[in-house]
Amino acid sequence: MISFNYETDFKLDNEAKVSEWISNTILSENRKTGEINYIFCDDDYLHKLNVEFLEHDTLTDIISFDYSVGKELHGDIYISVERVTDNAKDFGVNLSVELHRVIIHGVLHYCGYKDKTDDDANLMRSKENYYLTALN
Repeated sequence: MISFNYETDFKLDNEAKVSEWISNTILSENRKTGEINYIFCDDDYLHKLNVEFLEHDTLTDIISFDYSVGKELHGDIYISVERVTDNAKDFGVNLSVELHRVIIHGVLHYCGYKDKTDDDANLMRSKENYYLTALN
């Protein structure tokens, strides 16, 4: 089950459509949907988590905590709406596109994709782009 939670003044449009898209992405990656919680928050909220749990004193757009068991995906995905909004402006893309990219990015991490090396980041970006087209 995919749930959306809000710790800031933001509401995701079309929760049912986005949830179905996420579930279809998970199935396409030969995984099963477990309990996945999206928590939309602001920079301060996510910064505190980043410092407390990852010891990173930086702003970020997403932090995901993976509790998956085998091929069944479980976890909490925290997204800073402030950071995503700024990134959308910086990248010259629509906020909706950048938000959906970040939403699917977290699930792709649960599917085993990494983004620390250039090759891994390129594969991750390719997967993001592929699944973004499936949403439209």
